[in-house]
Amino acid sequence: MPELPEVETTRRGIAPHVAGHEIVEVIVRHRGLRVPVPADLETSLIGRRLGELGRRAKYLLLPLGERTLLWHLGMSGSLRIARVGDLPRKHDHIDVVFEGGNVLRYHDPRRFGFVDWLAGSAETDIRLSRLGPEPLSPAFDGERLFRLSRGRRAAIKPFIMDNAVVVGVGNIYATEALFLAGIDPRRVAGRISRERYDRLAEAIKAVLAAAITQGGTTLRDFVSGTGEPGYFAQRLNVYGRADQPCHQCGRELRLIVLGQRASVYCPGCQT
Repeated sequence: MPELPEVETTRRGIAPHVAGHEIVEVIVRHRGLRVPVPADLETSLIGRRLGELGRRAKYLLLPLGERTLLWHLGMSGSLRIARVGDLPRKHDHIDVVFEGGNVLRYHDPRRFGFVDWLAGSAETDIRLSRLGPEPLSPAFDGERLFRLSRGRRAAIKPFIMDNAVVVGVGNIYATEALFLAGIDPRRVAGRISRERYDRLAEAIKAVLAAAITQGGTTLRDFVSGTGEPGYFAQRLNVYGRADQPCHQCGRELRLIVLGQRASVYCPGCQT
């Protein structure tokens, strides 16, 4: 599933090819996504010029004058740059064609993603208004984690994966950040010290920044907006490495289940 680094990689990959360009055609091959494609999408986009692409959590924001499109990639979706005349593949559901011949093409085998008009602003749209801060922003730090964790009995891993606490810390990146910070994913969130939360916040920032630099993590479906896979998978310390030796101490990594999600940790390095 594309997480924050993959969505940010997509934004950076497609933006130079479409931002500032006028839309001349829209082709919808399949309307039955998780949210049905708006009935007016084809007619409403024609003649509009795309502004600077934004991102909020795992949502892409495409400003088009007084309106903004909200695009979510779902479980297996991707947005790529094609050219007019490139034949669509199976599961290529939407083409947005720009002057000059570039095509923003949406591919989604499972059809769990969606494109929809933003309701008002990012502050008022119900899908965005309740989200926590961006993890790479100054609004996110150890003090926030420490404050929100007081009295919480949940384990630390599902706590940092809560989008109301901070956005974008999915299963892969939570697993890796907890390893980097030396924290056992089973520890009760409300019993972790401020000092350890400071380290965890910095670990989250470091892991996500590195993943963005490497183009995200390709485990199955993800490719960037230019069709390239993400290479952060080659740098994973613990995720997907159950029963293998820890890179740091050599002990065997253990697999557990937390909140119905698989989690791998090192019993020697994470306490």
